[in-house]
Amino acid sequence: MTATTLDPKTALVVVDLQKGIVALPTAHPATGIVANAAALADAFRAKGLPVFLVRVTGGAPGRTDTAAPSGRPAADWAEIVPELGPEEGDTVVTKQQWGAFHGTDLDLHLRRRGITQVVVAGIATSIGVESTARAAHEHGYHVTVVTDAVTDLNADAHRNSVGNIFPRLGETDTTEAVIALLT
Repeated sequence: MTATTLDPKTALVVVDLQKGIVALPTAHPATGIVANAAALADAFRAKGLPVFLVRVTGGAPGRTDTAAPSGRPAADWAEIVPELGPEEGDTVVTKQQWGAFHGTDLDLHLRRRGITQVVVAGIATSIGVESTARAAHEHGYHVTVVTDAVTDLNADAHRNSVGNIFPRLGETDTTEAVIALLT
């Protein structure tokens, strides 16, 4: 479903657009995803709406079929890409899980500001973005996912999230359409 409206108390949540993640091979070029997320952040800031920049610095405990990466990540792996800031007034949320809600103070920050809707962008569509959008929906927020501001490491997983999951959680639309709703 295309985005129809943005609540007066809407926040932008940008998931894992950090140096180590954007350097990974993705289904859609990360440079375009970063540019669209930066345009969204600029538009939200211009309207005085909050921007939350989420980064991951670890992994959840537990067994998976995916082997842990070998070696240490680069020292700047978890730094937010410079195109996004952070700028004064932004909130940086550091997570250890896929989603931005579990084990963080994101929900507390949103509720203290009276936020009723989140617009979500970032990498990876089927991992951090989807987990964050699902949790936002479960927490009672209206959810909008910006489809040209998300990508995945796997094209099929990206298509599944955008085509099958996100429409069940809220609305989806493009960067241009979401920015138009802010005016």
